[in-house]
Amino acid sequence: MYNTALVKKVFILCGFFILFSCDKDYNVIGEDLIGDNNFELGKYYSAVKAYNQGTGVVQSDNLAVNALGTYTNAAFGTTSASFATQLSLASVSPTIGANAVMDSVVMTIPYYSTVKSTDATTGIRTYELDSVYGTAKAPFKLSVYESGFFMRDLDPATNFKEKQAYYSDQKNDFDGLKIGNRLNDAADSKQNDAFYFDPKEIAETTIDEETKKSTTKRTAPAMRLKLSNAFFTAKVLNAPSGKLTSNEAFKNYFRGLYFKVEKTGADESMAMINFKRSGSAQNVIRLYYKEDLSTTTNGVTTVKRVNKTLDLNIDGNTVNFLEQSNLNPDYSNAITNFNPTSGDSKLYLKGGVGSLAVVELFGSDNDNNGVADELEKIRKNGWLINEANLVFHIDAAAMKNAIEPERIYVYNLTNKTAVLDYLTDNTTASASRPKLNKFIFGGILNKEAVTNGRGLTYKVRITNQIKNLIKNADSTNVKLGVVVTEDIAVATFSKLKTSNSIISSVPTASVLNPLGTILFGGHPAVPEDKRLRLEIIYTKPNQ
Repeated sequence: MYNTALVKKVFILCGFFILFSCDKDYNVIGEDLIGDNNFELGKYYSAVKAYNQGTGVVQSDNLAVNALGTYTNAAFGTTSASFATQLSLASVSPTIGANAVMDSVVMTIPYYSTVKSTDATTGIRTYELDSVYGTAKAPFKLSVYESGFFMRDLDPATNFKEKQAYYSDQKNDFDGLKIGNRLNDAADSKQNDAFYFDPKEIAETTIDEETKKSTTKRTAPAMRLKLSNAFFTAKVLNAPSGKLTSNEAFKNYFRGLYFKVEKTGADESMAMINFKRSGSAQNVIRLYYKEDLSTTTNGVTTVKRVNKTLDLNIDGNTVNFLEQSNLNPDYSNAITNFNPTSGDSKLYLKGGVGSLAVVELFGSDNDNNGVADELEKIRKNGWLINEANLVFHIDAAAMKNAIEPERIYVYNLTNKTAVLDYLTDNTTASASRPKLNKFIFGGILNKEAVTNGRGLTYKVRITNQIKNLIKNADSTNVKLGVVVTEDIAVATFSKLKTSNSIISSVPTASVLNPLGTILFGGHPAVPEDKRLRLEIIYTKPNQ
């Protein structure tokens, strides 16, 4: 513990306040300062105990974003991600005419991408894919099968009162119930055996059969797979009576698709994909077919072949399968032999089937009155808390060859809720960067500005959390959890398949993120300039 009280006059304090109020990262400093000379401004550092926890198998159903592919982070290990989903009819009880013959079946699922340039002559756009990790265009084997696994909505173990949970380790359940041959059976190997995430713009040219005029439609990069005509003819166009009358009947009849990933070479690639992006007309399986259209005029019947389409939405229950292998021994040891008594020197935060850090503040309760001794002392000091931060330093040597997560998230682990500072922060960064919203709460990667652009720290502001704890004697000094996050807007929780006395769930936004980072803990063995501590900036009225 370190107490470096700085006695200041009012004009110095005002200068300090004005300086920091110009920086959005410090815009709450001074909100409790008193307006005369009778105060003392100081900064206090409290020792923090933090230790690792592995999550084991996690609930991974109905995620906002799903991983697909294989990715190795040398500091942690290899993750292979497959996926399964239900489908729904865009329009129930479709009318399918006589002599329907399938032309093609195309599945289109857009990637996250950004336009980098546009050719002024051709209009062709060059894109860069977002949220793709590993080697660009690294191929893997992708097989899409009809799923025979029925994904029910409600759990019979709870008398159908709670939603059914599906977990990251259930790939074998789906693999064992896949039906028939793979559906992405095109001769082009880029559709299956050598699939890769292609950043190329999609150009689709169609020719009007009557006018012979050609039209080219350009769309953003997407997973665009041709699926089996024969299968969808039998399954949909020639479906038995009653199977297309409602989506409940359809989902029981056609139980969905299973996307199986298999590594084929040394290079790897994994993408984060929104398989059922809300409001996107492209996230569909579109059946293109021809049927007879009969018209009768003056008693003469004419039969004409017409083009029709029928859409299947990628909708309903989904589950992401996350397989772990080749774990780094240091990581494996950290999540197996963690030290909840004195804390760990290094904290391993890993998304997906990964790990988190548990943070305990204010030390022990030696007088056994239910309140940590250090917290009692601070309460008696009468401080006005202006700001409180947890600053996590990255182990740069351990992370030198790894992609760093853009953000970490601190939450109330004891009660499985967000902390007060998260709940009260409504700041927005920009419409194009929603992942940086709630920037006062923080947790955003702080990079070096001059040298190699690597991350240095993550700072999380927990001012209101600490302020409430100090002001209110009945407030509980809860454990905090620290995880990587894919989406700061997601504050829900996913279950662990096997819980322990410390954790039974993990923030869902952590399950979404395949990355990891290694941070220094609060153990005394860590050099002081890298050690995790709670930083409290306060004012204290002079007596």
